[in-house]
Parts: sequence; structure tokens; C-alpha cells
Amino acid sequence: MGYRVNAKDITTNYTQTLAEFTANLKYEDIPEDVRERAKHLAMQTIGVALGTKGMKLSDDAIAIGKSCGVGEPEATLWVDGGKVSMSSAVFTNSTLADALDWEDCAWTGHPSAGVIPVSWAAAEGFHRSGKELITAIVAAYEVYTRIAMVVQPPEDEDVFKGWGLTSWQVFAGVAPAARLMGLTPDQINQAFGFGVLCCPVQSNLHHITMSDAYHYEHGFRAKDGILAALTAKAGVENYMDCFDDTYSFDYHMTREPKRDWYTKELGSRWLTKEVLVKHWPANMWLQTPIELVHNITTKNGIKPEDIEEIVLDPPTLGRMFFDPAGFNSLTQAQFSGPYMIAMYLLNPVPGPNWFDLSMLRDPKVLELAAKVKPGKSSPDIINLCFKGFQRGEFPMKTVTITTKDGKTYSESMDCHPGHPRNMMSHEEFCDRFRIEAAPTLDADKIEKTIEALSHLEDCEDVAELGWIFSE
Repeated sequence: MGYRVNAKDITTNYTQTLAEFTANLKYEDIPEDVRERAKHLAMQTIGVALGTKGMKLSDDAIAIGKSCGVGEPEATLWVDGGKVSMSSAVFTNSTLADALDWEDCAWTGHPSAGVIPVSWAAAEGFHRSGKELITAIVAAYEVYTRIAMVVQPPEDEDVFKGWGLTSWQVFAGVAPAARLMGLTPDQINQAFGFGVLCCPVQSNLHHITMSDAYHYEHGFRAKDGILAALTAKAGVENYMDCFDDTYSFDYHMTREPKRDWYTKELGSRWLTKEVLVKHWPANMWLQTPIELVHNITTKNGIKPEDIEEIVLDPPTLGRMFFDPAGFNSLTQAQFSGPYMIAMYLLNPVPGPNWFDLSMLRDPKVLELAAKVKPGKSSPDIINLCFKGFQRGEFPMKTVTITTKDGKTYSESMDCHPGHPRNMMSHEEFCDRFRIEAAPTLDADKIEKTIEALSHLEDCEDVAELGWIFSE
């Protein structure tokens, strides 16, 4: 434990238990289906990051990574292919992983935007094998999710207080970095403490402003994860047991911490398999509506010019924003049901073209988006939707399309493809990767990359796979 003024008050060992799990988890002890899911999560996250090529946000994040890339060139900048330090690489790559809002959504945020870029960069920098990389990925999802579940807000929380998904996101970086750097359990214990140090006060700033700074937040937390592990590896005195001291972490994050979640079913229930994978580049609560529009229009041959009205019932509070003058950020568009449905209808193949700045105010897009209306049911409340998601539920949505000839078409769905209860198959992941990675990789390289990621366990040194990230 080391010195602390309130040592007599420490009666649990949550931090050390998580640290020992992170350090000691063995590849062979992970169920095969969990290992496969880890590879699919890596494929999805890498694919959507490669899908950002040509976007201003992508270009800017790469430029920032290069400008901060001092030190040994240890890790690859995705999309660009250049080599920089691990911390600079993960700032860029985690930002790219979240830029299209296409990676994942767990019960508590977007762990893949931290877990996968950090795991990959640390595996490159320390020349770890594919099996070691997969093990670190699984350890990270298991640890991150439990820490985050401890500090989830109560159901009656003031929504304007903010939801700290980009606060506790730091642990999605700390855990895999510490594991792949070879830290001891005591050092990992301290690394978690540095994670607490780098966990910002929860803020609603990104949701209130709908700024694309939101995507950069994932880059900041990933960089902090690398630095936390490196600092603990260098060695400090004390700084132990952050999750066991009431006043070190969870006390400041929520008024109702659920502390049993720190180690709940650790090693027996694999929360890696509870992560939702997004089928479309949009906010998670828009996945089902877009899927329904896709199903209805595909089955019935409906074209954009045929449509009189689209009704989404029930709507989700905060996800039906529409301004006839247009949208002023990627994030605002990604959170808008009318915009995302219009973009699908006008271009059913998703990619960075959906978020070209010219599209945000394009008259054709806005004309179609204006036809997307909320139904008459009371709107779903996002905080309550997350509570349901944590219980294995998902909101039932109905989309009704009325065409100009007076015909109506309606379908309902709850768990869209990619939901843990309706997870995509291996071939479906590969097909999605082909679409996601197309802006960066040609067809031949896409197939070679799919092969490499599908057999990641056979790789002896992850640093040898740097070729997959650029043309």
C-alpha cells in the first residue's frame, strides 16, 4: 500500500485486484469467442480510423501528432503511415478512431477509441506478439468497463451536469499500456492512480456546443494513458490503491458510486462481448433508425425522390435536431437523426463523404432531412436508455415511410446488427472493413489487411504490421 494519511480507512483491495488481473491474464485463459471478439473490435476500430482520410479533422490530428512526435519513432500514425512516439501516435489514432463516430459504444462510452490505438502503439513500441496484443485488448475492456460502471450517474442525474465518457476513458488507455509495457501489479496499481490524476472533471461542454473537440478528447485521454503507464514504469513512491480510498476517485465522479463493480464477476463474465459495434457512422441511438430506413428502402426499391415523409417513433430526446440553415459541425450532424437518414438515402455507402463540410449545408440534404419527423410517442431519454442497455435491453424503434403515391411502409427493430444480442458475423465484419478502409487502402491491400487482422494471433511482432495503416 505504501504511506497514506488515512491508511486505517482502507478495507478493500479493488485496485490491486484489477492490477493483478491486468498483469497476469493469460491468452490461453481467455475463451476463444472473446479472443475473436477482440480481433473484430480491432478490425472495426482500425477500419473506421482509415475511413477518415481526406477529412479536415483527420489531417489536423495527423499534423498535431507529427508536431508532438519527439523521441524514438516507435509507433505508426494511422492513415499517414509515418512513425512517431507512442504518445503522439495514440493522440492522433484515437482521435481518428472516434472522428466518424463509427467505432463502438459500450455501456459507458467508446472504449475502442482508447483500447485499440493504445494497445497497438504499445505493442509496436515494445515489439509484442499478436497474442500479447489480443490479451492486452481483452484485459483493457474488462478493466475499463468495470471502473466506468462504478461511477455511472444515477437515473435522476441532471443531464446538464455532463456525462463523463471522455473522463473515465483514460482507463481504456492506462490498462493496455501498462500490460504491454510489462509493468508489475504494483506498478499497474500506481498507473491507475496516474489515470485518476488525468481523469478530468465531468463536463457537458462538448454536448452543449456540439463541437468536434469531442473527438479530440479521445486523443487526449489515450495520450494520458500512455504517459500514466510510462510514469509508473519509471517509478514513484506510494501512490497506491486509488480505487480503495473513498476520497481518491469515485467520490468525486458520482453521488452514488457502485463500488462492487470494480471487481464484479472479474474473470468469469467477459464484458468485452457486451460492447456494441456500430453498423453506421452515427450516434449509437441512431443505429436502429438508419438500419430500418435501409431495410425498408432496399426491400421496396424506394428512392429519395419517392419519399413524402419519414416518421421515427419513438424519437430519442436530443437526436432529432434539424435546422433548415444546416449543421455547423460533424458532431452535430452525427447526433441528428434527420441528417443521418438523409445522408444514407442520398449515398447508401457510408464514409467520410457523409461528413464533407459542403454536405452539412447542402440544399438537397436539408430538403430530405426536413422530411424526417418524430412520432407521437414520448421520446426515449438517453440516460434511461443506457440503463436499459446495461440490463441487456435496447429501445424498440419503428420507422414509417410514406411515399408520394400515398403508400406507407413500416418496420420495427430493437437490436440492430452489431448489438451484442445481434452481433455481426466474421464475414460481416470483413465486409464492413472493406467499406470503412476504402478511403485509405486499395482493394488488394484491404484483403491483405483483413487476412493479417483475422490471424493476429500468428504475428510474432506487431511492429511488423505497420504497413496496414497507409496506402
